Amino acid sequence: MEYADQYTSRRIGGLAFVALLHVALIYALLNGLGREAVEVLRQPLETKLIEELQPPPPEPPPPPPPVLVTPPPPYIPPPEVVIQAPPPPHAITAVTTEKPIAPAPLKSAPPPPAPPAPVVRTPAVIDAAHGCRQPEYPPMSKRLEEAGTVVLQFLIDVDGHVLRSEVESSSGHSRLDQAAADALSKCRFKPGTVDGRPEQSWAHIRYVWRFE
Repeated sequence: MEYADQYTSRRIGGLAFVALLHVALIYALLNGLGREAVEVLRQPLETKLIEELQPPPPEPPPPPPPVLVTPPPPYIPPPEVVIQAPPPPHAITAVTTEKPIAPAPLKSAPPPPAPPAPVVRTPAVIDAAHGCRQPEYPPMSKRLEEAGTVVLQFLIDVDGHVLRSEVESSSGHSRLDQAAADALSKCRFKPGTVDGRPEQSWAHIRYVWRFE
């Protein structure tokens, strides 16, 4: 209980002190401090110009980089080359008793083979020694006065007989062509030869039918 009484008395004393302090301040403001504040406000105001701050000068540019000069390559002396002088043209370098070997003779190329001899051919022809009958004019061809030239080819055997006959170029009249082929196929021929030997070959005969 004593502790509670002491705390209450202290609190009351503190509140009283604060109240007295506020009263004293109010009194002072009403009497003197108010006038002093007004006088202070009435005094001329002093103005001061603040110097404009100048920007600092720019920094100088950095110095250029140094120019690097490539040093010259080291000098290497060339190697010493010793050139031996050739011997004089008439100097004897060695003496030998051996005889020089003669070169082997060149073999001549064989001559080219001789070209083959050309083949000699002879055509088959009518043998005039045995004779040959002339073809007879067909009677109908006479009445009609047919004429013309026929070319016949005959296959002649090695003995000179006719093996086959063909019309190579017609006279324009089949009766005249057939009459010439029948008559001339009975003739004897000299066979064709190759290098003197007889062989089968073709003989060409031209016969002219002329109406008189």
